[in-house]
Order: sequence, then structure tokens, then C-alpha cells
Amino acid sequence: IDLIYALPGQSAQQWQDSLERALDFGTDHLSLYQLTIEPGTRFETMVRKGDFVPLDDDAAADLFELTRVVTEGAGRPAYEISNHARTGQESRHNLTYWRYQDYVGIGPGAHGRRGGKATVRHRKPENWLEAVATHGHGIAEERQLGIREQASEAMLMGLRLGEGVELGALASRFSLTET
Repeated sequence: IDLIYALPGQSAQQWQDSLERALDFGTDHLSLYQLTIEPGTRFETMVRKGDFVPLDDDAAADLFELTRVVTEGAGRPAYEISNHARTGQESRHNLTYWRYQDYVGIGPGAHGRRGGKATVRHRKPENWLEAVATHGHGIAEERQLGIREQASEAMLMGLRLGEGVELGALASRFSLTET
């Protein structure tokens, strides 16, 4: 189950009720995302115009903490900032991504990391479809990542995980030495 919280005007009780209803389905895995207003989106325009008022940061932080308490109490602790699961039910896809292993982005707007290269697909579905028809893929951008950039990305991704990052393994993986 995927849910978004910190909706405008959402109370702690409303969020707790939503979480408990989701847990009542018996799901072993939940992805629980805090609503964020990204630059350049329609939501940002609505916020700027006053049509949409996001929940304030303190209230959103309270809902994040409530999320941790409720999911852990239900036997689905966080294994990543936004993902909660029974032991053994963690998403292999999510873990691949957060452990900075190779993954392929396929659809419009998808990002990928494979063989030390970063790829970005065309964002607009019509542009992606045209690129696939013309070139056999929807890649808009592909670039080689330097070792230090890969190590930095791996560190940032790994910090999202409950298991954290083992620095020695990271240094070994990217052949980093102290200087």
C-alpha cells in the first residue's frame, strides 16, 4: 500500500485512522510518503496563488513520528525513511535502489543507474513514445558518473536505510582511500 500524508488540514487522528485502516488489510509492506511541493509543479503554482495551503513543517513532523510509532507497533518497522514492512517482506526493488545497485529506468521521466552511467528518460509521454519509435529507447540524457560521484550518491541513498552505510564496504566498493 502506498499512502501520502501531511495533506492540507490533515490531523494526527485522521492520519492514524488511515494508517490503521491500511494495516487492517493485513498488508506486509507500506510506502508512506510525506506530501512535498516540488518546484515547477502545478502544486507549487497553487501554493503561490494561495489556492492550496500545505501542512506546516511542525505538524508534518508530528505525522512522521506518528507513522513510525504506529507502523512499528503493528510489526512493520521502517527499513527506509518512507518504507515499512514485516521482517522479510522488504521490497527488493526499493532495497536495490537504496543500496545503490544497478537499476534501469524504463517509462517517461524514469531515471536509471547502470554500469556507472546515469540515464534519464524523456519526461513527457508523447516525447518518450516518439523517442522509442525513432531510436528504440526513451533516453533523453546519458552520462558517465565519476567514482567519487557514485560513492557520494551511494552514501546519500544508504543514509535513507535503517541499516545505514558501512563505510569500509563503501570505500572498498569504490576503491576509495584516505587522503
